[in-house]
Formats: sequence, structure tokens, C-alpha cells
Amino acid sequence: MPEYREKLWASPAPYVATALVIPASILVFAPISMPAGIIIAAGLYAACVLTLVLTSPVVAVKDGTLTAGKATITTDLVGEAMPFEGAEATLERGRRLDARAWLLIRGWVGPVVRIPIVDATDPAPYWLVSTRHPQKLAAAINGSRRPVSSN
Repeated sequence: MPEYREKLWASPAPYVATALVIPASILVFAPISMPAGIIIAAGLYAACVLTLVLTSPVVAVKDGTLTAGKATITTDLVGEAMPFEGAEATLERGRRLDARAWLLIRGWVGPVVRIPIVDATDPAPYWLVSTRHPQKLAAAINGSRRPVSSN
């Protein structure tokens, strides 16, 4: 069975944006103590970076199971996964989006894979998952699906 694993790391933009806590902290604490302001600024920025790293979800396909963040489903309960990039991915995340769909979307990752759910008891019609490698993720999901039994 094909395997796939990807951690959806944040792009450089959130790291740069959170760096704004450095001058803000120094500005607040400089009248009290400049060394304290610098130490607090470094600590706050380190906390922001740690939060970005620790909250980055993992998308994986292994042993017939698809994991997207904290959600897990066996691949025999999904239909054929379809990859989308560019303008098509934007449409999937926007105008074509079904409000019932389960989402694992990250703004800094453009491409998505649409994974139909064939389990009649599942209220979500499909999962929409961000990935930097949509073709590889879709191939791993489709390759690990088990054929439906004809009994």
C-alpha cells in the first residue's frame, strides 16, 4: 500500500508577522527596564514560533488509514480523491465549497485534495485537505483504497 506523510508547516509570512511582538514588547517594557523588555520580547517571539511549529497538522496515509490533523478515516470509506491546484483549488475552497464538508485548510498552502466520503452515516460529503503535493496525496489515497466487496 502506498504511504504519504506531510507536515503542513507555516510559510515564512506568519513567522515574520509574529516577529512584530519583539518591537511591541520592547516598546512596552523599555520605560521600566530595557533588559527586561528584550528578554520578554525574545520569550514572546519564541512562544509564537513554538506555537506555529507545534500546531502544524500532519496529513498522512498509512496502512489503509487517512489522517488529516486530528481526524482519521479508513480509506475504504472514501471515494476517489481529486487534486486541485491554482484557480481550481481557490474555487474548491470558495464558491464550490459545501458547508457540510470537513476542512483541514491552511492559508499558506494553496493546493487542496477533495476526498469524497462514501460512508452513508457520515454527515460530511467530503474532506477538503490542504497539501503542497496534491498529486502525491491523491495517488496515495487512491492507491490504498480497498475494492468494495461484491458479496
